[in-house]
Amino acid sequence: MVVVAVVVLIAVVFVAQDRWRRGALFFGGATLIAAAFRLCLPTVRVGLLAVRSRPFDVGALTLLGGSIVFLAATINTLGVG
Repeated sequence: MVVVAVVVLIAVVFVAQDRWRRGALFFGGATLIAAAFRLCLPTVRVGLLAVRSRPFDVGALTLLGGSIVFLAATINTLGVG
């Protein structure tokens, strides 16, 4: 849980510095890391990452994280380089 929280904090710092695309990529990455931890670690070790059953949690986190990374990577840069 701490690793995921640190990556989310890095994403917030990027967004606060007007680096919203990079922040969104980090946030999506944090969600994918959370999915990997939920998949690999036992339920007693994942803490607050365990919300429902393991397959549901992994599927939901993977779908959400993948969608965020996809949107951040493909969105138009609004005319900037």
